[in-house]
Amino acid sequence: MDLTTRYLGLNLRSPLVPSASPLSDELDNIKRMEDAGASAVVLHSVFEEQVRSEQDDIQYHLMYGTDSFAEAQSFFPKPAEFVTGPEEYLGKIRKAKEAVRLPIIASLNGTAIGGWIDYSKQIQQAGADALELNVYSIPTEMDRTSIEIEQSCLDIVTAVKSVVSIPVAVKLSPFFSNMANMAKRLDQAGADGLVLFNRFYQPDISLEDLEVQTNIQLSTAHEMRLPLRWIAILYGRVKADLAATTGIHSGKDALKMLMVGADVTMLCSVLLSKGLSVIREMEAEMSNWLTDHDYQSVRQLQGTMSQKYCADPAAFERAQYMRAIMSHK
Repeated sequence: MDLTTRYLGLNLRSPLVPSASPLSDELDNIKRMEDAGASAVVLHSVFEEQVRSEQDDIQYHLMYGTDSFAEAQSFFPKPAEFVTGPEEYLGKIRKAKEAVRLPIIASLNGTAIGGWIDYSKQIQQAGADALELNVYSIPTEMDRTSIEIEQSCLDIVTAVKSVVSIPVAVKLSPFFSNMANMAKRLDQAGADGLVLFNRFYQPDISLEDLEVQTNIQLSTAHEMRLPLRWIAILYGRVKADLAATTGIHSGKDALKMLMVGADVTMLCSVLLSKGLSVIREMEAEMSNWLTDHDYQSVRQLQGTMSQKYCADPAAFERAQYMRAIMSHK
């Protein structure tokens, strides 16, 4: 069975791609992902706060005490000329590229342009095959408008695209007022791929300690319905490649995403809960289903159930809601 697909200009052996997670923090795990059949790997994210913190630390140590000895100022480069970033992350990119044949997709997680521009260039120089911008923002300013929030995201993409030549994907939240319009504008801004959707982790309250605590819940297959709907709607309407993420736990889940138009399906929770060997199991499940239904390749399947091609396009919009309500008696 031909499971090959293409994403961000990369020819991949299958649509199964481990997404950014702690699993890709170790080089040995990346090697195991390759052995298990992964077609590419998105490295764990480096955070905007990490980039800023390291830059601030270096600036502090460069300037500390120079007021007491003026000549010392000439010993060091000016802070604006001193480009830095978490070197460990760049080192992981280099080591991964040397150790595996898989395409390596780096991931930047942040909310503003900040240090992303220069750091994006360093990621490209380190050898990453592509870059995923993980735009994780929870706006809380009551005077900040939706227009400003959307423009900030667009500015990040435009700025990063202006300094790198590797493909750039954008991992989005589903909380835009008009997701279709936002996808169109990101497409026009030059995004090579859209990753739908970012899954925000919600806080909890500890009644014993009276503290806000992190409560990380792995996704369930039910959660795939949100990205499935939007990929179906966007397929054929944007030039950017479409990556499905959240709730993909089986080969059949992956097939559904491909049917609505995804180019790749990204895996995280299923790998954390079942181990990396599940990639081979999912690949076998996909191959068996495609064979049983007389398909020759994944590409033959892709987009056949999108809004553009399915027999009932309204099923992805309000009509589906009305039908579901009327049938639940």
